[in-house]
Amino acid sequence: MRASALTTHLERRAAVHSVDCFVYSVPDLAEAEHFYLAFGLDARRRADHLELRTHGHPHVWSRVHEEGTAKRLQYVRYGIHARDLDEMHRRIEASGLRTTPHELSDGQGLWLRDPDGTPLQLVVADKVSPAAKSQSTPVVPVPPGQGAAPARSRVQPVRPRHLSHVLFFTPDVTRMVDFCRTVLGLRVSDHSGDLIAFMHGIHGSDHHLVAFAKSHARGLHHSSWDVGSLDEVGRGSEQMRIAGYQQGWGVGRHVLGSNYFYYVRDPWGSWAEYSYDIDYVPAGLDWPAADHPPEDSLYVWGPPLPADFITNQEYPG
Repeated sequence: MRASALTTHLERRAAVHSVDCFVYSVPDLAEAEHFYLAFGLDARRRADHLELRTHGHPHVWSRVHEEGTAKRLQYVRYGIHARDLDEMHRRIEASGLRTTPHELSDGQGLWLRDPDGTPLQLVVADKVSPAAKSQSTPVVPVPPGQGAAPARSRVQPVRPRHLSHVLFFTPDVTRMVDFCRTVLGLRVSDHSGDLIAFMHGIHGSDHHLVAFAKSHARGLHHSSWDVGSLDEVGRGSEQMRIAGYQQGWGVGRHVLGSNYFYYVRDPWGSWAEYSYDIDYVPAGLDWPAADHPPEDSLYVWGPPLPADFITNQEYPG
């Protein structure tokens, strides 16, 4: 297929275009508020939940509820274009995975369960995944003879710009990839056997809109948040250490996606990532997906991986 024809074909296929919102619950909402405010998000308390925004952006990227004695992924909401509504409805009916709306949701849109049993909500919504590769924060040149680094006491807080992606645990990566391709319309960016897979949206998205890592159960591994420079990644790591969150991984650079990273462990054993300069897949591009050996699927440089980094704390054991 010629490149122009391939582009048209991909752009016309029905597919989710954004992770519109991921919803989970924790035992202590005040603890979640403290963590995400320290991380640099615009965390707003509501009557029964916490809304996570990025400063200056009206979109609610996540909702956190207080429930139970452990963290639990409740459901994921994906955005779709209005023109894709009928086709998505057809696919859901054909899959046999249709379900009723989640009790914590607004009940709108189409509902189905993924192969692991996680409820998914598909709603007609504006595309909030990036429309182009994220730009670096402008740097004012410092001439010779002057110090470039700010005084530690004057460092500005790091504030992420938008949600980049979410990585979930799954007992069967291959099965989940097949579901995301055939029902949600996502495409594989890269993978490492059946251990981990990265998937992007055909309407333009970062290298991965979602990713899946093998575990004994489903769950939320991490959410990734875009920042404007490698310096902001480093400053974010220090920002969280000062706030009392000592456990993390980084600073380093990934292979798949190419982004610079720092992960900080939240109070429930999952992670939040500062991410800078991730690869971008434009709408219609046929990204050359590949199967990578494990040693080439994680990071180019950085500190050793923490022993519990890929441990599913949501469902221990």
